[in-house]
Amino acid sequence: MQTPQKSPSLRPFKQRKSLATRQEEVAGIRAKFPNKIPVVVERYSREKFLPPLDKTKFLVPQELTVAQFLSIIRSHMVLGATEAFYLLVNSKSTVSMSMTMAEIYRDYRDEDGFVYMTYASQEMFGGPRGARDRSRRGGPCHPLQ
Repeated sequence: MQTPQKSPSLRPFKQRKSLATRQEEVAGIRAKFPNKIPVVVERYSREKFLPPLDKTKFLVPQELTVAQFLSIIRSHMVLGATEAFYLLVNSKSTVSMSMTMAEIYRDYRDEDGFVYMTYASQEMFGGPRGARDRSRRGGPCHPLQ
């Protein structure tokens, strides 16, 4: 019997690809889609209740607000109306929900050109949570392959 190994997909995006590779990827994306923002969304490493997203990279319209993007991520996780989660930029900053993704990109993009966001449930702040069914996926943002 083989010993289970940590899947490469469980490692953070920055650990799976070199800086040069990530920079090349962003350059290609921005050349092809100049009005879109390349965003990497990952689950908080100690998150217990929210499911991992089926995709981590999103190509987001620059005029979209953070609130609209939060709604898209929410639909990918199939959360109920009363279920809360938090979206942090660079794993530490909460931002105004009225900011556009262009403003987020201007203020928070990484040296590689991606914007990194982390999502976590209320549990990390002490609130109770329950198990959920996560069968549906979808949303208007264009996931990158």
